[in-house]
Amino acid sequence: MKVAAAAALVLVVSAACSKTTEDGEEVDQTRTATGVIATDPKDSLGPAAEVPGATKGGTFTVIRENKISHLDPQRVYSFAGLMNAPLYARSLTAFKDDGKGKLTLVGDLAETPGTNVNKDCKVWEFKVKDGVKFEDGSPITSKEIAYGIARSFDPDLTGGPTYVQEWLADTADYDTKWNFKANKASLPPGLTTPDAKTIKFEFAKPRCDLPFALSLPSSAPLPPAKDTGVNLDNQPFSSGPYKITKHTPGVELVMERNEHWDAKTDPVRHQYPDKFVWSFGPDPDAGANRVIADTGGDAAALAFNGVPSALVSKVEGDAALKGRTITSPTPSAWRLTINTQRVTDLSIRQALNYAIDRQGLITVYGGTTVASPLTTLMPPATIGYKEYDAYPAGATGNPEKAKEVLAGKAPELVLGIGDDSTELGTQLKTNLEKAGFKITVRTIPADAKLDETKKKDNPWDIWLDQWAADWPSGAAILPVLFDGRSIKAEGNSNTSYFNNDAINTEFDRVLAMDPSAQASEWSKIDEKIMKEQAPAVPLFVEVAYYVHGSKAGGVFISSVFGYPAFVNAYVKQ
Repeated sequence: MKVAAAAALVLVVSAACSKTTEDGEEVDQTRTATGVIATDPKDSLGPAAEVPGATKGGTFTVIRENKISHLDPQRVYSFAGLMNAPLYARSLTAFKDDGKGKLTLVGDLAETPGTNVNKDCKVWEFKVKDGVKFEDGSPITSKEIAYGIARSFDPDLTGGPTYVQEWLADTADYDTKWNFKANKASLPPGLTTPDAKTIKFEFAKPRCDLPFALSLPSSAPLPPAKDTGVNLDNQPFSSGPYKITKHTPGVELVMERNEHWDAKTDPVRHQYPDKFVWSFGPDPDAGANRVIADTGGDAAALAFNGVPSALVSKVEGDAALKGRTITSPTPSAWRLTINTQRVTDLSIRQALNYAIDRQGLITVYGGTTVASPLTTLMPPATIGYKEYDAYPAGATGNPEKAKEVLAGKAPELVLGIGDDSTELGTQLKTNLEKAGFKITVRTIPADAKLDETKKKDNPWDIWLDQWAADWPSGAAILPVLFDGRSIKAEGNSNTSYFNNDAINTEFDRVLAMDPSAQASEWSKIDEKIMKEQAPAVPLFVEVAYYVHGSKAGGVFISSVFGYPAFVNAYVKQ
């Protein structure tokens, strides 16, 4: 995710197991994502396939410690927000997800996932479905969808993704290119609505990933008369199967059925429960214990903060809970970032890869209930993922091979570590010094680490980093993290400060391809970057582990974001 990903999309689940059961079925953590863009308009029609055994009625409760940062669809960019928004906000496109890794990008408000008009990804058209309506029964047209996108140019409405704004403006400084406040009656350059059913995007450069970017809630529609600016966070205007009927920020969010939502127009959502209620406040232990107790309304609840490490043995040791747990790998990938401005010697970067003790690091982090080792830049949740190990050294690393690569050098490196992660710093220091490195650990205030490491002239050689893509494509990972042309003074996503002309050219080549042809190319670039340049050390992917009540049905782990999805949720009667 652009600047916000490592910040906003930080997984809080702290435990998982290698395999568990969900309603009696084994869930394999090693699943990988497979995906297609629907070419048959029938795939974008509703209704969504019925969930076996699903029943209508009841209240589904989600328990979470903290409130959801934003509800305004144009500002939604946290995992909790991304999982909740589809209940009340429809987007131009959406992923049809089988919960096992198979993804199909379909039209949501649009009849299809878009038309690449000139086959060069510079001009895209989307036709709006008939019969789609807002919560007051008024029709959704191209005008309201375009207005929703236009308002995301408002600098007051911070926090959301910026892909479409930057692509339309052809600059990262999109809000200076077009002033929303001064032009509310018009649309940003490149965005037009030729008629009530058509919305058109025209770009200066090929933007082949537009259909994916439009699956984010930021493409949700809004009538201009319903725009309350920053206050829309408190009461969004629904286009989905539920509408917000009560909201006490930080305490409770209640959503009830939107009677104007038409299942026949929606290929991904259901409207099984009468209500969804988010209950905020309980810490992870308290939330999980409420669900484990399985009494009253909590029998139809899910603990959104996951199974805390303190409760893992209790949950795993209780046969009665087996059918009430869900586990899955997530797209959240951790790496040891190497500052290539400071560590210019390729052999040192390669030696770090041979030296790393992934098993030891995972043990300190929380064990196999938290993480699964990774040797690639892209996680297995990426469409087109190919497993490889450019520097095979076993689970615990190969210090002797690292010393061989160093050829007598004893590099002195500064390791930046968050002050909330000192045990990880100690483990890394001990691990790397066995391989001939001299490591100086310098702590960074945890709440400042992200911003500080994004500064180009920071004083660290290596540090722990994390990334989760906005959609399961290498396009949302590799160019964002390793295109050197994006490097600026601060606020960098390319925190390796890696800039290679040949790799940049490869990025341009693949980004100009049709998305359906990109997948295998990204896996080739992944391997090329690691084998030839080694700007980082892949470490592990986080693993999701959740417990729900005995009456909570239909929840699965999103193959896109790695968090519980509620589009199929129901209350067992």
